[in-house]
Amino acid sequence: MRDDDEHAKFERPRRHTRPRTKVRPNYDDADLARVITIDRGRYTVTLEQDGRTLTAMKSRNLGRKGVIVGDEVKVVGDVTGDDGSLARIVEVSPRRTMLRRTADDDDPIERVIVANADQLVIVAALADPPPRAGLIDRCLVAAFDAGMEPLVCLTKSDLGSPDELLALLAPLGVRVVVTRSDGDLDSVRDALRDRTSVLVGHSGVGKSTLVNALVPDANRSVSYVNAVTGRGRHTSTSAISLELPFGGWIIDTPGIRSFGLAHVQIDNLIKAFPDLQDVTRDCPRGCLHSATEPECALDVAVAEGALPAERVESFRRILASMNHKDDH
Repeated sequence: MRDDDEHAKFERPRRHTRPRTKVRPNYDDADLARVITIDRGRYTVTLEQDGRTLTAMKSRNLGRKGVIVGDEVKVVGDVTGDDGSLARIVEVSPRRTMLRRTADDDDPIERVIVANADQLVIVAALADPPPRAGLIDRCLVAAFDAGMEPLVCLTKSDLGSPDELLALLAPLGVRVVVTRSDGDLDSVRDALRDRTSVLVGHSGVGKSTLVNALVPDANRSVSYVNAVTGRGRHTSTSAISLELPFGGWIIDTPGIRSFGLAHVQIDNLIKAFPDLQDVTRDCPRGCLHSATEPECALDVAVAEGALPAERVESFRRILASMNHKDDH
């Protein structure tokens, strides 16, 4: 520094740090695992190789919310699974599917609930609490948007008739299974076998009861319905993935009161209905395919007998549920 430079003495000194290396660690030999639950920053994973269960932490570079239940990951470190051992999650494999929702329809922040499930099981009770068709429709939209196959499971048929909901869902071609309290669950097992399925539904509809019956050692807490409000009490506080004894995995999630769909695009929804998508290619630019859209090709196809009116009406019903906040 020159003696006559009045400004130089006020300049910030240069930092003497080592340059950041471009060499990244290689984790080709890391163990593959599946994330089965998360609790206060600790991840329970099961090794793909032998099913061993480990507790793991997440590498900082994966971000604050970079790992969710259902993720397929690579782990290093102490993978013995012994008491007090702690492995480290270092990579997350690309997700095949992501079930997402927002807190409500005005919330721009979407939340990924579960990764890599191929089937969304929408559980609704036929009574105690009464079914809410609006929530079923919104969950169907979320399933179609995520590229997951929906399955509606109607519980407590000994307390209410499924006929109205069956008629409502039939035009959509959605699979439905009906169960009763203490009844046979063979139809449910057949629908879940060798699949990765995630359960969603209001509290009190029987999700945890189903899980306990399908996985005998699950020990999921069961809620009871408030006689005044008709609502169930939240008992499951976090998602958990459980291996089914007859093949496949089931992911139980906390009971939901709403299912925001701010993240869903209409184009993603109509892709789930190839017969309708083919027709809508003749729609005017910017057509939203609702019943109030002028010159929508769906109306033309119905008028010409190319599409069943019931199927188009049902599609428009779930389309409308994206912007209808009541009963969801």
